Amino acid sequence: MFEVVVTACIALASEGGEPACRDMLLANYEAPTQAECEAQLPELSKAYEEPRCAPVGPALEMTEIAQGVFAHLGRIEEPDTDNRGDVANLGFIVGQDSVAVIDTGSARWIGETLWRAIRQQTDKPVSHVILTHMHPDHVLGTDAFSTTAAQVASHAALPRALADRQANYAESLTRLIGPTFIGSTAPKPDITVPPDTPMQIDLGGRTLTLHAWPVAHTGNDLTVLDEATGTLFTGDLVFHTHTPALDGSVLGWLDVLDQLQKWEVSRIVPGHGGPVLDWPQGAEDQRRYLETLRDDTRAAIARGTRLGEAVTTIAESEADKWQLFEAYNPRNATVAFTELEWE
Repeated sequence: MFEVVVTACIALASEGGEPACRDMLLANYEAPTQAECEAQLPELSKAYEEPRCAPVGPALEMTEIAQGVFAHLGRIEEPDTDNRGDVANLGFIVGQDSVAVIDTGSARWIGETLWRAIRQQTDKPVSHVILTHMHPDHVLGTDAFSTTAAQVASHAALPRALADRQANYAESLTRLIGPTFIGSTAPKPDITVPPDTPMQIDLGGRTLTLHAWPVAHTGNDLTVLDEATGTLFTGDLVFHTHTPALDGSVLGWLDVLDQLQKWEVSRIVPGHGGPVLDWPQGAEDQRRYLETLRDDTRAAIARGTRLGEAVTTIAESEADKWQLFEAYNPRNATVAFTELEWE
C-alpha cells in the first residue's frame, strides 16, 4: 500500500531558527500500488506543494474492546520528545456505513497513525470526529482528518474555550515535543451539542449518543455512548491511574459523576488509564480523590489557611495512589480553593 504525503516545515526557536520538517499524511488518498497512488498527484498538486507517494507508515496500536469498538491506551506521562505527546486514550467505532473517531491526540502525527489504524480494520469512510473536551492531548491531532469528509463534533462550549487557549497550547506542545508537532492546528467543530440535550449519530445500524455536560472536569465535557455494545467513552470525566486534572469545578465534577454512575453501561473508556474499566466501580478511586480534594480544601479555608500554604497539604493523603501527583495535585488544589472559598 502507498499513501500521499507532503513535507511541512517550521522554524524552531530552540534550534536557532533553523527549519525543522516532517512528512504529513494526506488521509483518504491511499492506493494499493505506487502507480495508482501517483495517478492522484496532479489533482492534489493544485492544493498542496509537491505531494508524493510513499509506503504506508506506522499505525497507532489499538485494541478491540467490544464488537467494532477500538481503543488506544495513551501513556501515563507528561508530553515530551520521547512519547511525542501520545498521552491520552483515543478510539473509533465502526458502523455498517461509516466510522466515528473519539479524540485525536496531541498532534497531527497521532491523528495520522489513528487514520492508518482505522484503515487496517475497514475501508468505510470516517463520517465524524468527536472531541470529548478542549484539552490539547485530546484534540490537536484532528487536522489529520481534514482531507476526509468527516464532520467534527463537540460540546457547544468547546469552540470558544479552545479559541481562547489554542495559541498557548501550540506554544507549549511545540516546546515539549518538538518537530513532531508540525502540522497540528486547533479544530473548528462543525456540530456542537448543548448541555443536557443529547444528540445521536447514526453510523449505519449503529447509534452513538453524545451528551454534553455542565461544568465538571472542564466547561466543555462530552461523553459518547455506543448503544450497540453499551460502551461509554467518558473522556477526562474519568481518570484511572493518572492523577485527575481539575480545570472546571470540583463540585460540578462530583455532581456529574453522581449522574454517570447511575448509567447502566457495560464498560467505559476513560480519558487516561484503563483503557477499559468496569462501571460504576471504575470511577470509585477518582470519586475518593475528588471528595478528599473538596473536604481538605474546605477544612483549609475554615482554618484560615492561605492558598500558598494550603496547596502543599490538600489531598496529600492521596499522593501514593496516583501517578503524576506532584504535577497535577497542586493545580487541582488551587482551582478547588478558588472555587470553594466563595461558598
